[in-house]
Amino acid sequence: MTATLERDGSRPRSVTIVEVGPRDGLQNESGIVPADVKVAFVEALADAGLPVVEVSSFVRPDVIPQLADADEVVRKGRRRPGVRYPVLVPNLRGLEGAVAAGADAVAVFTAASEGFARANIGMTIQASLDAFAPVLTRAADLGWWRRGYVSTAFGCPYDGPVDEARVVEVTTALLDLGCDEISVGDTIGVAEPADVRRVVEALLTAGIATGRLALHLHDTRGRALDNVAQGLDLGIATYDASAGGTGGCPFAPGAPGNLATESLCVRLDQLGIEHGVDSSKVRRAAEMLRPYLAG
Repeated sequence: MTATLERDGSRPRSVTIVEVGPRDGLQNESGIVPADVKVAFVEALADAGLPVVEVSSFVRPDVIPQLADADEVVRKGRRRPGVRYPVLVPNLRGLEGAVAAGADAVAVFTAASEGFARANIGMTIQASLDAFAPVLTRAADLGWWRRGYVSTAFGCPYDGPVDEARVVEVTTALLDLGCDEISVGDTIGVAEPADVRRVVEALLTAGIATGRLALHLHDTRGRALDNVAQGLDLGIATYDASAGGTGGCPFAPGAPGNLATESLCVRLDQLGIEHGVDSSKVRRAAEMLRPYLAG
């Protein structure tokens, strides 16, 4: 499950792809995908060789109605040995819901910009970190793998450009709280390769190991794969992607479309970088959603 950090030159020899389609891919879609279809989708993604499949989010149903069935989806899903199935939670209440449903890995989410933090989770960045402290402590007591998301690391729809020092500060805080891995997000798809270099180099200069970092890239302006290439050059070996390129954030205007998992697989194949995912099976998994999604 852990990417190999031995490199040819500066690029990793293998990459871990974190599939976020069942959560981030569906949360901004206008259509509601039935729970049984979501369960089949998650299982198909795991069967395609994806080592991490983010299943859903235990948030209030009125906030993200597309994921109101998180409990059912987690309970019903067949687990493939060796695959991690994290769920996103905003607070202790969400975590206890995840525990009751049978989850065993968790993700928390904040931002590098105050405007987005207030729009997305209704609190300041510091308040969100304070709220996550007991969540991550409880998850550690349970022996769960813990992930943190830093949204708007490259730009914010409310605050504009984001200073890399702020990204470093929030990333460090999440690691100090116990996160095993931090996903650094281009939430509105504004990053260029130079921005990826600027932010990642700041994180590495701060002493954060490449093995603790992932990149979450949106393809809003068609730059996601170029940004992956820049990340690879810097030694980053974990990338978030969504089958079919679905998704975006309901709190980030103008930010449709995650990096498509199958496109990432093809590019890694071209580069001779191992990833262990069958892109044809990913495409078939994505087809399950087509009858339920707009467009």
